[in-house]
Amino acid sequence: MSSALIPPTMLFRFAAPCRYTEEHWSSGGLKLDDKYRIPCFAELSGAKPFADLRLAWNENGMVFNLLVQGKQQPPWCRDSRIDDSDGLQLWIDTRNTQNIHRAGRFCHRFAFLPVGAGRRLDEPVAVLLAINRAKESPREIEQGHLKVRSEQSSAGYRLEGFVPAPALTGYSPSDQPALGFTYAVIDRELGRQTFSVGPELPFVEDPSLWGTLDLKR
Repeated sequence: MSSALIPPTMLFRFAAPCRYTEEHWSSGGLKLDDKYRIPCFAELSGAKPFADLRLAWNENGMVFNLLVQGKQQPPWCRDSRIDDSDGLQLWIDTRNTQNIHRAGRFCHRFAFLPVGAGRRLDEPVAVLLAINRAKESPREIEQGHLKVRSEQSSAGYRLEGFVPAPALTGYSPSDQPALGFTYAVIDRELGRQTFSVGPELPFVEDPSLWGTLDLKR
């Protein structure tokens, strides 16, 4: 097999720092500055990032900011068709198990959409999704437990969200300061931006293809 067929992102195990914040989520969200930016290692495979993702953590949970720019069309989102919708998906393993191919109960898949809910489909969406082929699932969470807010502009949208600690089975930063992690920003117009490997590999269901978030104070 030619080495050209192997994505460059398959040759490395990627890790990124996730920094601590003393601020807390409120109804107005929580803004994160440049030091919280998460890289897009998929650039090694020629991908061109179109989204700015920032993540932070504290004992209460994890918060993110997403900015998508360069759009000429409004995002297409439906809470009844999450996998077909524009938005952000996060995969988090609170045990950072790198050698399993099927998700366990510490593995989570979250989806956040800028719109798609409500009678007029203009309300944001936040949901915990099942992971295909998982051996076990994390504990269920109540509706509304995940927090999300969004703002749209003529060139894109801003999405902010909060995953509280109870929604992360096994979340214990003092004992487990490294998390298995990957993400995908999905956009019908702009394409797909990922943390490392892309849709050529089954990262959506295989935790061995995820990278690592190092929780830093």
